[in-house]
Amino acid sequence: MPAKKEYLSSSSQKALKVSAAILGGYFVSASFHLMLASVTGHKEIIMLTSTFSLFLMWGIVMIMTFLAHNGWKIWGLYLGLTLLFLLLTYLTK
Repeated sequence: MPAKKEYLSSSSQKALKVSAAILGGYFVSASFHLMLASVTGHKEIIMLTSTFSLFLMWGIVMIMTFLAHNGWKIWGLYLGLTLLFLLLTYLTK
């Protein structure tokens, strides 16, 4: 039995969510790890462990993307978080 049409996303929203999950999730995860390395001062340790923790965080962020109803809002959230993390990285140098 097919799903009701009112619960399905349009094709443009699907494309926005998929691109936000893949690209936006990676940008958020990578910028968070850069900010964490810059703020704590343990650059070597964080960069070594980020190969595992970045992948886990990226997967979690990708799953959370599809819980949102609007792809534009999630892209705005991910770009805002990325810019915030990069700004904190720049300010702590």
